[in-house]
Amino acid sequence: MATRAYILIKVKAGKTKDVVQALKKITGVEQAHSCFGRPDIFVFISVQDERTLSDVVITKVHAIEGVEETDTHIVADA
Repeated sequence: MATRAYILIKVKAGKTKDVVQALKKITGVEQAHSCFGRPDIFVFISVQDERTLSDVVITKVHAIEGVEETDTHIVADA
């Protein structure tokens, strides 16, 4: 079963559009939306497992220029 999560992202001022474009190129990212308020970007991702999720967040999302902070929330199936 896939691991699905919401990733809330804080970015440096003026970098939101660039970060959203970079996020949409990451395998597993199904949606990436900028918004008003905090956080700056909401991402919905679906990957193979929690290890893959961790790898994506640490090695791909955090590597995007402008990303300052992330907060990951794994979806709990009811």
